[in-house]
Amino acid sequence: MNCWRPPTSWKSGLRDGLQAVLDVLSADRKLDILTGVLDAGFTTVEITSFAHPKVLPQFADAERLIAEAPRRGGVRYKALVPNVRGAQRACATSIDEIVAVIPVDPGMALKNQNATPEKLLADFDDIVVEAHRAGKTVSAAIATAFFSPCRGAVDVAELDHVVTRVVEAGTDSLYLAGTSGMETPTEFADGVRRVKGRYPGMPVGVHLHNRNGHAAVNALASLAAGADWLEGSFGGLGGDMWFPGDPSVLGNAPMEDLVVLFESLGITTGIDLGAFLMVVQKVETYTGIPSYSFVSRGGTRHELADAQWPA
Repeated sequence: MNCWRPPTSWKSGLRDGLQAVLDVLSADRKLDILTGVLDAGFTTVEITSFAHPKVLPQFADAERLIAEAPRRGGVRYKALVPNVRGAQRACATSIDEIVAVIPVDPGMALKNQNATPEKLLADFDDIVVEAHRAGKTVSAAIATAFFSPCRGAVDVAELDHVVTRVVEAGTDSLYLAGTSGMETPTEFADGVRRVKGRYPGMPVGVHLHNRNGHAAVNALASLAAGADWLEGSFGGLGGDMWFPGDPSVLGNAPMEDLVVLFESLGITTGIDLGAFLMVVQKVETYTGIPSYSFVSRGGTRHELADAQWPA
């Protein structure tokens, strides 16, 4: 009998995924990808970012994307904001949820947002006020939750401090991000359990990267520990591509591989794999970047079972 509790939601793209694409996609193509993601059964999509257009030109069309995104029952759209100004822009739109990033590691915070974690936490207080005043929910994205590039393991006390601060600020949810892709199943499981143990009513998700090949087992460990949702990307696109290493292992967890894994364990995902693989193919065509997932490169069990032996 299946002992796994299915996650309440899955998040795949568009923001983390397309953010790594250097050639800017048109809004029409992004909306086309979004429609495919919704058709595949996803109900939670981080659609865009409100970083300054000079920093992230891929989402200079954030307001248009949100305005033209299909509105379907049960679908929630999220947008990432790097600071208070970004939150103010997001609050002026019809976005449902604002995601603010706070790295635990000071080095990553300075590299990514030109601010210390304490400054970002102070800003988070204001972001929560702005968002709640506008009727938006807020999620705290706790980056480098367990491991940081150019440093190594992150101390548990540092993670606990950031979690405490965002909860005290009034966040509606939070997720622990495996930013480097070097995180272990034990780190994810312990992290989710710690947050759930201290704040039982807090929805907690995990954001998965795949550098060390552990994304799938990290997903399982997180779910077993009580994670409420999982985050990946179509085709494994995204991640911090400026880190050294082969691009095929630097991206986010390929969501299609996670769907195959969970369905094989009897965990219902609600995702139409065939429809989602069509999205993956479309993203490959639009970006020129091949999918890094196993199922897109190796095929499904059904495809292999139906294959004909060479004459």
